[in-house]
Order: sequence, then structure tokens, then C-alpha cells
Amino acid sequence: MNRWKIIEEWIFKIISFIAAYSVVIILLYLLIVVFNKGLSALSWEIVFSLPEGGYYFGGGGGILNAIVGSFYLSIGATVLAVFIGLPAALFINVQLIRLKRTQNTIRFFLDALWGIPSIVYGAFGFAVMLFLGLNASLLAGIITVALLITPILVRAFDEVLKTIPVELQEASYSLGSTRTETAMKVLFKQGFAGFITALLLAFGRGIGDAASVLFTAGFTDNIPVALDEPVATLPLSIFFQLSSPIEEVRQRAYAAAVILTVIILIISVSARFLSKRYSKNIIK
Repeated sequence: MNRWKIIEEWIFKIISFIAAYSVVIILLYLLIVVFNKGLSALSWEIVFSLPEGGYYFGGGGGILNAIVGSFYLSIGATVLAVFIGLPAALFINVQLIRLKRTQNTIRFFLDALWGIPSIVYGAFGFAVMLFLGLNASLLAGIITVALLITPILVRAFDEVLKTIPVELQEASYSLGSTRTETAMKVLFKQGFAGFITALLLAFGRGIGDAASVLFTAGFTDNIPVALDEPVATLPLSIFFQLSSPIEEVRQRAYAAAVILTVIILIISVSARFLSKRYSKNIIK
């Protein structure tokens, strides 16, 4: 190897080292700031009680409405996205397996949808809400978040299915299986570990997004008992509290941020654990 190749190799190693450890440092710094400011304000009252009158102006109570509302909205959106995303990903990888140009075109559009800012999904969800005659509600929020995470889910499922050896599909066809049987009994089973990971990551994206539900989910101090009622979410709760001029309320915003961060971390760790657990039976 000549001298310039060695220098080039070292430069690449240094850049890769800085980039990789920068991500770790940024995450640690973020966690330190959020936990340092939020833990002092965190209490059982904040986690397990509903906001009382004037909570966002320094009154008593907690953010149980936002915690439960976030789960309602994210679970509903994830279920809706799975019903659209899983068949779409299987269709791309089974029915279109010989049409590479069509596959790449669909993937291009999905990537473009993935890159659209969530506030645009919020505006689109608002238009859909008006078209369907819905009020700002849990249902409108679920539809909007489902629109946001469906492209993410389809591409994640698609990447999982792309890792499955083509020989498995060919072996299934040679045994007389139909495309549908191959999709459900071979590809789905082989990609199950990856599907779980993709599902949890999409759920994490849904529960942490504020812009997409800004216009469609509304906000309430209560826990919704029907789909047509407004719902509070943790990101919006943090946004409203941080906008307050009262120092005590801003401290509570960091406590809410701690709760949201812990939820996201639990989801991420669970995704890795379940992926490892269910990947043992995968044929490679």
C-alpha cells in the first residue's frame, strides 16, 4: 500500500471514529440535560394524577391524561399502519419480485414520504379531518400518526424481507406453494424478529411526535373514553408547559420529558431484546 493510500485510510478512520462517538456523546448529553432538569420535578402526583384546574399556570395535578392519551394514539396508529404496511411490504417482495424497476419506483416514493416533515402530515391530516367531517379527536390523531409511520413501517418491513434468501422462496415454490402461502408461511415467519423491531421503532416514532397531532388530536385534561373525543399527548404537554412563563411549570415539562424518554428507551431496549430472542429460529 502506498503512502497516500495509508493517509487516506487513516483520515477515513478518524472521520468514522468522530462520527460514531459523536452520536453517543450527543445522546448522553441529551439524557444528562433532560434527567438533570426533570428528576427534581418528577413525583408520583405528576405520573398518576390528572391535571387540576390551572395546571398549566402552576396549579396541582399531573399528566396522566397525556401519558394514557399517548399510548391510546400510538397503539391505534401502529395497528392501523401494520394493517396497511405488512401486506404492502409482502406484495413488493413477493408479487413484484421479478419487476425490479417497479420495486425501486415504489421504494423511491416510500423514501420520499418518509422524508416529509411531520408538520406536513399534520396539515394533511387536518385536511383529511375536515373532509371526513371529524373534530379534533383521538380518531383524527390516530389517522394522522398512521399516515406518518406507515411509510416508515413499510420500508422497515421491506428491508427485513430483503435480507431473507431468495432460495427459500424458490424452494417453497418448487414444493407447490402459492405466492400467498410463501408470503405467509415462509417470509412472514422468517422476518418475524425484524417485524417486531420495526413495529416497536414505528411505535416509538408515533408516541414521540408532536407536530403531526398539533392540529388533529386536540388537547384535554381528561382521558378520552371514545374515539371522537380530544386526546392529550406527552409531546404536546411538554410543548405547552415549556411555553409557560412560570418556572415551576417549565420544570414539570422536563419531568414529562423524562417520562417520554424512559418510554422511548424501554421501547428501544425491548426491540433489541425481542429481535435477539426471535432471531434464533431464522434460517440463514
